[in-house]
Amino acid sequence: MVVINTFSDFLAKIDNVNHRERTEAILDWILKTFPNLKPEIKWNQPMFTDHGTYIIGFSTAKKHLAVAPEEVTIAKFSDQIKNSGYSHTKGLFRIGWEQEVDYKLLEEIIKFNIEDKLDTTTFWR
Repeated sequence: MVVINTFSDFLAKIDNVNHRERTEAILDWILKTFPNLKPEIKWNQPMFTDHGTYIIGFSTAKKHLAVAPEEVTIAKFSDQIKNSGYSHTKGLFRIGWEQEVDYKLLEEIIKFNIEDKLDTTTFWR
């Protein structure tokens, strides 16, 4: 795995080794799959931006990794999120630490946000 300098401090604070490795693997996958995205830490959370606009962010909890792609995107992908076995709120969905990561879904969500926000000049929608 590529060492993610931007996220090193965040990852070091995840006490559970399995959770840290899994989070790092997902962040690393995004860096490799979408090299045009800028990795950043804002509000003490890892996220990716494109031309200064938010694309996707993450946070860790005891039982899951929370994925926050914004409400519009959650609404659009609600059925696919449920079909992947993840629960969600209006603003995020949860990948349980014991669940498989649906990388195809993550890729579709990220691609949608990049395309949908091409002309966005603000951080949030």
